[in-house]
Amino acid sequence: MTAETAPPAWMHEQITAEQYDSWPDEQCSGIEIVDGMVVVSPSASKRHNRLARILANALEAAAGPEWNADTDFDVRLQDVPLTNRRPDVVVYRADTIDITPTRPEHVLLVVEVVSPGSETTDRLVKTDQYAKSGIAFYWRVEQAVTGIPLVYTYVLDPASGAYRDGDVFAGVVKASVPIPVEVDLGQI
Repeated sequence: MTAETAPPAWMHEQITAEQYDSWPDEQCSGIEIVDGMVVVSPSASKRHNRLARILANALEAAAGPEWNADTDFDVRLQDVPLTNRRPDVVVYRADTIDITPTRPEHVLLVVEVVSPGSETTDRLVKTDQYAKSGIAFYWRVEQAVTGIPLVYTYVLDPASGAYRDGDVFAGVVKASVPIPVEVDLGQI
């Protein structure tokens, strides 16, 4: 392997929050940091991105002026060792729009759209990490073989620090918490 084709050192060494924060945005795009190590995320499919965008738009419209809903930015779960996740959709306090990094206390809801290759991470690892960081609500979108997405909702139990199962929606999401919203994901 030549120097031109060798992976950069930052892909093999634990990095700090200060190092990460000094990187340009294009270097941070498409990666997450778990326990200080870079985890490269494959590009999402058009279906995945559309599901995330439809949900973000519906949540944004339903949330009112106190909350924003966006896609594709980091949530800093912990500083040491650095853990940054990049949820598919994040509902966060509107008054924190200019605060970087976004922290769990700014976040009401995170949504992950499960794709091939992210099943274990989205179903188990991220669920545990988001709960332990104190994010009150987690939704997981499964792209079922029927073509009708399934949305599993979870609510944080503050006593145990773990999520308890909430509602499950097939196609049409009619959630009452954390934001009353109705959105049809079956017509993508």
